[in-house]
Amino acid sequence: MPERDTNNGRETSKTHDTKSLDTAGTAEVTSSERKRGRSQVGLGIFGVVAIAGAATLVYTGVSARQKSAVELRQWTEAQAIPSVSLVTLDAKPGVVSLNLPGRLQANDSAPIYARVSGYVKDWKVDIGASVKAGQTLAEIEAPDQDQQLLQAKADLANAKSAEVLADITLKRERPLLESRTVAQQEIDQRVADLASKQAAVNSGEANVERLEVLSAYKTVAAPFDGLITARNTDVGSLISAGSSAGQAMFVVSDVHTLRVYINVPQNYAPDVKLGSQATVSVPEYPGRSFPATVVASARSVDITSGTTQMQLSVDNAKGELMPGAYANVKVDLSGVAGTFRIPVSALIFDERGLRVATVAQDNRVAFKTVTIARDLGNEIELGSGVAADDHVIATPPDGLAEGDEVNIVKLPQAKQATPKLPLAK
Repeated sequence: MPERDTNNGRETSKTHDTKSLDTAGTAEVTSSERKRGRSQVGLGIFGVVAIAGAATLVYTGVSARQKSAVELRQWTEAQAIPSVSLVTLDAKPGVVSLNLPGRLQANDSAPIYARVSGYVKDWKVDIGASVKAGQTLAEIEAPDQDQQLLQAKADLANAKSAEVLADITLKRERPLLESRTVAQQEIDQRVADLASKQAAVNSGEANVERLEVLSAYKTVAAPFDGLITARNTDVGSLISAGSSAGQAMFVVSDVHTLRVYINVPQNYAPDVKLGSQATVSVPEYPGRSFPATVVASARSVDITSGTTQMQLSVDNAKGELMPGAYANVKVDLSGVAGTFRIPVSALIFDERGLRVATVAQDNRVAFKTVTIARDLGNEIELGSGVAADDHVIATPPDGLAEGDEVNIVKLPQAKQATPKLPLAK
């Protein structure tokens, strides 16, 4: 019995253990299924996210390519339209200042040449010296001249002796004519001989006077008050009389008043009147100007330059200005309408003449024929053809035609009343 109970207990224990194992196995299976279900759900969500991301990438790539294509098309179309910059036109009517180059010249300037041949004995003044009229500049030794004068005086004395003899002879023979001792023919010969001898005396006297005057030129003197601006001789130099083809011994210049010559463009010439006021400036005195007055006009136009030469007078009592110096002359022209200046690059010269390209309100090109008033080097001053509200293209591209559309990249800043054109984007 006890053994049976024991076995029953074992069986009961085994049965209990078997149930426990079944319960544990069922729990493990349920937990595993739950984990498997969660994994499947996670994989599904990941798949959906992956698909959505891929779709987003594809959409983004397609959109980017479409946008790039649109931008490329827009850029290509923009590049097909030439871009230009404009010139600022700014004119001030009423008073125009005309700036012209000029050259200062002495009011009087005299190169001094020798009137006698010889050698320089001495020179008295050097460059930069102020001299008075008649002041000695140099002395010349002229031995040949001296000998010629001595010979002329001797010839004059001989002629006078012959004249005296002819006169005495005539006076002696004339009373004999009444007594018929001498013939009338002989008396007439004596009269003619006396006249010849008197003419020889007069000639001799004139020759002596000429040589004496030339001898006075051995002293070289200043012709007027002025300044010695050149000395081209030294002691012992050989001097030839009247050699104006060579160098002058001295140059004397009157610098108390200077002359300035300017070339005025033809279209401005009528507005520069005699007596008009001007100012002169020179590089050695920056910021300073000297008053000048228009005193003469050539009243003719040079066919080469198209200008009229005019002379101005400048007071130089203090001697600050130097003859021969470069000067800038500013002349104010009252009542003259202002002109426009444009860069040389804005001009178009072809079979249709001289033109500029302008831009209308619709950004279309319009050409205008112009005339040149002055060539200022990098700039051109226009005489006619454009107005203040014109938009002139600074550098027209090649092939630009009437009515072409252009892209404005620069606008004038000085114009207030001019409607603004759209800027390039």
